[in-house]
Parts: sequence; C-alpha cells; structure tokens
Amino acid sequence: MTAAVSGRLHRHITPDEQRIYDHLLHWIDKETPEEMLERFRSLFIEGTNYPDPEIMASLERVVGSRAAADEFRFVLNRCCHILVNRWQANHSHQMAIPKLMELFEVSSTSAYVSTRTRARSFKRQRDLIRQFTETEQYHTLHRLAEVLSQAAEATPTNRTLGTLIRRYPYLYEHCLLSEDATSEHQSTVRQIQVEMQRKFEIDLSQYVTYQVRRAQSEAVSRVLTTPSPRIIQPVANPTLLSEQEFKQAIKHYVGRVDGSRSYKDIAHSFLVQSTHNQTFRNFKDDLYDYITVSVGGDYGRRKFNKQLSTHLDSILPDSNNQKLNDFLMVRTCSQLFNFLVVESFQSPNHFVFVDLLTNLGPILTTGILLKIVLLCRKVKPVLERRFSILFSHYEEHTRDMVQWLVMAMENLHLALSANFGSIDLSFIR
Repeated sequence: MTAAVSGRLHRHITPDEQRIYDHLLHWIDKETPEEMLERFRSLFIEGTNYPDPEIMASLERVVGSRAAADEFRFVLNRCCHILVNRWQANHSHQMAIPKLMELFEVSSTSAYVSTRTRARSFKRQRDLIRQFTETEQYHTLHRLAEVLSQAAEATPTNRTLGTLIRRYPYLYEHCLLSEDATSEHQSTVRQIQVEMQRKFEIDLSQYVTYQVRRAQSEAVSRVLTTPSPRIIQPVANPTLLSEQEFKQAIKHYVGRVDGSRSYKDIAHSFLVQSTHNQTFRNFKDDLYDYITVSVGGDYGRRKFNKQLSTHLDSILPDSNNQKLNDFLMVRTCSQLFNFLVVESFQSPNHFVFVDLLTNLGPILTTGILLKIVLLCRKVKPVLERRFSILFSHYEEHTRDMVQWLVMAMENLHLALSANFGSIDLSFIR
C-alpha cells in the first residue's frame, strides 16, 4: 500500500463522522436491505425528514465544515462501504448494492428541482453528493455494482465497456479499490475475485472437456460412417470469443507453439540459460530474441524489432555489466509491459499495443505478454494493472467501439487462467 493510501486510511475522524458510522453499523444488523436503502436515501440523498435528529445534526455539521469540500467524499465513501461490505457477505443481499448506486443516479437527475426550496446546508449537501459521483471512490463502487449485477453480461454491444467488468477478475484489485479502501473492503474485493475466478475456471474446464469429447465423438462417427450414439450435453462457451477463436487461442496458450514445446517449456529453457553467470546486457540481448521470434514477418523487421531494441537499451543501462539478479529481472519485465501495453494512468499511451493487435492479432499479441509473465511471475500484477489502465481509459466507450480491447481482455483472461489457474489443461497439445 502506498503512503498516500495509508495516509487516507488514517485520516482524522471527527466525533460527528464517528457518530454517523456507528449509527449505520447499528442499523445494518437490524434492518433489511430495503429498509437500509430507504434510511440512506432519507439521510444522504434527500437530506431531510430523517427520523433521528441527532444524526441529521451531525451530518449537517460534517457538510458545513471547512474541510467538507476535500473530505466529505471519504466520509460518504465509508458510509457506502458499511452497507456494501455487510451486504456482500450475504448472497441474498448482494443485489442491494446496485440499488444503492441507483440512489445516486436519481439524485443527480433531480438535483435542480429538489434543491431550489432547500436550506443552504441541504443545497451544499446535494452539491457534495454530486461531486462525489465524479470521484474515483464512486467509480469503484459503481464497478463493484456491475460485478454483482447478474444482468450485465447479457446486455448488447451498444452498452459501455464498463458493464463487462464482471468478466475480468484480474481487474478487480485495480478497479474496485479506491485510495481510501479499508482492509475490510480489500478483503471483500479479494473474496469476490477468488469466487469469480474459480467460477470461470470451472466453466472453462467444463467447456474444454466438452470440446474434446465432441471432437472424439465426431472422429468416431467419421470412422464408422454412422452417427455416434453417444449424447454429449452442450456446455456454454465461458468467453466472448467465437468457438473457432477459442479453439485457436486455448491451443496456442497451452499447446505446442515451437515443435513439441509449449510457452511454459520455452520459458523454462530460457530461465535455465539465463541463470548461468549472465550479465544484464546479455540477458537483454537474449530477451530480445525470445520476444521477436514470436513477431517475425515484415512487421517485425520493418518496425517492431527496432522499437523493442531501443526500449531494452534504455532499461537501466548503468547496470549492463552487472550479473543478472531478481531486481533486474522484475524491473525489465515491468518496463516491457509499460512499452508493450500502456505506460501509466497519467500517460496512457498505447500505440505499440494497438499496433501489435492490428498486425499480429489478439492471440499472438497475448502470447508475447504470456511469455514475459512466464519468465517472472512477480510481474503478473503489473500486467493486470496495465490492462486496468486501458479498461478505465475506455470504460465509457460502447463495446462495439472498442472491440479490439474486449478481445484483448478475453484472450488475456484465458491465457492467465490456463497457465496460472488451478485447472490442468496440459492435455491440450
């Protein structure tokens, strides 16, 4: 956790803020989600007619404080998470979380009409609520609501990319946690991540098994020249890839890509070679060959290979004569993802990534990223972070406008799950 995050977690809590937190914690154990939603709406969204005058007065003082412009978003975020964390732990209550977020949408559309007759403090409260809906804290809550929304995946392609967040557990830690996330909420998000990833891996295993059995049945039918009497129950494709795209992708990420060797085999051979008293300079030269062999063709010779060489040369040049160590390995692979995918939130340049996808396609491009992660598993979160930057950058675009990114995210999920998940797909050859 960064110093900035730690600092927010330990910000000074005023007596009025604590009184509000304790109040919500008291009622969350006594009331149904519907009753708590109404309580939240009355206290925060409407800001009037709340049944507890003492709590209403505490909120007015929080809203009226000089620090409210900077600090109220953290107060409101924590109040939301008191409800979210408790509801998430009970599957029958999880759908209350999207309904909580809907309260803010109603607030933003009715603000002008409802605030004209309110006292100054209520108008200030409404303004602070509106400002909260523009913060990263609100966006992370909204994404969490999408993750828990059962209907999100069934929506058409003219919906935004953000509605697909549920499909990609590898984004959760980066997209569902704001800077002031409590340890409790971090635990909640990781629990959801584990559950969703496990579900995907089970669905993936069942779909691959179905594909293999169907292929075997069809092969038998061709030999016997009669339909196979064996009835195979269809299994749904757990990805957004077509059946043919899925077959090509899973075989590429798990099967043979170089003679009899898989990506795992190639990475293992490379690591064995790299540990023999190699200098950092020699390691970067070998890494160049390790990556470019997957590119090839005119695109590699004409453009990419030179770009990669220049980038590798720029990585810690003062360490070229040092012996390769873990720090240099991690730093190099991390810097490669900055180059190959996207640099940062502040500088979201991803021309190279789009160029790779355009010239190589999503399967080969993802294969390059997989080769790097297989060399150094410690950088897997770095790669996931790069994709979360792209996701956030295009979150409000419709899916059909960023289909290239959807296909890239689908392929990455498949590649990482097949190589780092708990299922064994090594029989795919």
